[in-house]
Amino acid sequence: MNRHRQSPINKKQSPNLESDAPSSPTHFEVTLPADITAISPVVSWVMRLVGDMGYTPSKEFKIELALREALANAITHGCEGDPTKKVEFSVTDEGEGGILIVVRDPGRGFDPAALPSPTDEENLLSGHGRGVYLINQLMDEVKYERNGSEIRMRKYR
Repeated sequence: MNRHRQSPINKKQSPNLESDAPSSPTHFEVTLPADITAISPVVSWVMRLVGDMGYTPSKEFKIELALREALANAITHGCEGDPTKKVEFSVTDEGEGGILIVVRDPGRGFDPAALPSPTDEENLLSGHGRGVYLINQLMDEVKYERNGSEIRMRKYR
């Protein structure tokens, strides 16, 4: 039985974001303006859903932080802070396969392997450059698609 949740942001159901898992009991897609102030309300809503999925508080924290970082990167870099542009993301509860979060932006993308490591001594005091590193540390699987303008993140139960 499919459960579709109402989003406070623009929601649409779409077969375009399929995962490798069988059909999901919960899947939703959200489009939000490229505005940093849009992040917290939508993340709060997503985290209520994640809480219903039975994750431990530790895993909930990791999912929340990774989602915030991915959305902030999409808005700041992919949309270059232009509020007329849109960020799309989806959340799919894949049962035993965990949760799959996909964030897309309209930007040119980037090469994650080309990013300097924030753990290198010369980068330790930098005021930026930790988002991708954090996402990779917090989530169980991270994959970049569409030349880096789409990130697919998975956290197992």
